Amino acid sequence: MVTIGDSVAEGVRDPAPGYRNLSWVDRVGEALAAQAPGFTSLNLARRDLVAARVRETQLAPALAFRPDLAFVVAGGNDLLGRSFDPEAVRNELAAMVSAFRDAGADVVTIGLFDITRAGIIAERHRETMSSRTRTLGRVTGEVSAAYGGCHVVNPHDIPAASDPRIYSADRLHLNARGHAIAAASTLRALASRLNAPT
Repeated sequence: MVTIGDSVAEGVRDPAPGYRNLSWVDRVGEALAAQAPGFTSLNLARRDLVAARVRETQLAPALAFRPDLAFVVAGGNDLLGRSFDPEAVRNELAAMVSAFRDAGADVVTIGLFDITRAGIIAERHRETMSSRTRTLGRVTGEVSAAYGGCHVVNPHDIPAASDPRIYSADRLHLNARGHAIAAASTLRALASRLNAPT
């Protein structure tokens, strides 16, 4: 399993009482390792990268790892910019997803929780942030749908997104509790794909 992307994929988080301080990627990796002897994983994600930089700096080493499963998590920093070009993000996501599919890897793309629903974002930014988050989720889903062997996890409307207790103090990232919820959503999506009729 290989993961490329930004801070969401890197696992930036605060600890949370009652939860192991693990990222959603680490939790997914643990679950898969329990079912697959010899499982290995590599997380190349780094915070603060826009989608183009994720592709430029992480795609080649990710492909060199020869993954069976690739997580592609990008676009969050693009939507936080002064301007947001969904079509540019679409092109970058498509380049990454198609490269993994051409290499024979299954691909999972990840959308974002709508943090504005938790009431922790300044009101003047909420409408723009929510709209951009929904747009990114739509674009991510459309890219995934364009390629066989892909699945999208889009938690935009998950009920837990409205709970301020799942976010870090920076009011941007999930905390360890939020990562546990994100991992559960991802594993459910993977399980549904594995159990789908062929």
